[in-house]
Amino acid sequence: MFSDVRTYIRTIPDFPHEGIMFRDVTTLFGDPRGFRLSIDGLIHAFKDKTIDKVAGLEARGFILGGAVAHQLGVGFVPLRKAGKLPGLTIGERYALEYGEATLEVHEDAVLPGEKVLIVDDLIATGGTAVAAIRLIERLGGNIVGCGFVVDLPDVGGMKKLTKMGINAKALCSFEGL
Repeated sequence: MFSDVRTYIRTIPDFPHEGIMFRDVTTLFGDPRGFRLSIDGLIHAFKDKTIDKVAGLEARGFILGGAVAHQLGVGFVPLRKAGKLPGLTIGERYALEYGEATLEVHEDAVLPGEKVLIVDDLIATGGTAVAAIRLIERLGGNIVGCGFVVDLPDVGGMKKLTKMGINAKALCSFEGL
């Protein structure tokens, strides 16, 4: 049933670079049934876990993570690009296709021992997800899992998380880049 979310995702060829097949989840978000399927699917994937907070990765992970946190009745933690959060933060550098970036979180966003679900729209190389995991763990949080709408298995991010011992789930997958 949750694999139906795939039908709501538009593919845009050669964006942002030639040879990339961009999986656009804005069409999923814009459809009430598709959006509900994605939120319900992410919740269902971790239904047997105790969750204290949901952490969403900038920017589409905010949309999904906020909705998941609301449905679960738990707090939401934004994980943002460097320089975007106003309070005291900690950061984690990670590799991009062409260079590096830093992900940040408020240093008081997660209390030691809290169980955190990390949510984003898509996993490709897994670099951002690994940075998020490290940030939450540095704050003393326990990762209950990572949930994604889309997995690009040819890129290997889910395998990277699995090797780390992370319970990672995706609602659907697309071959290629």
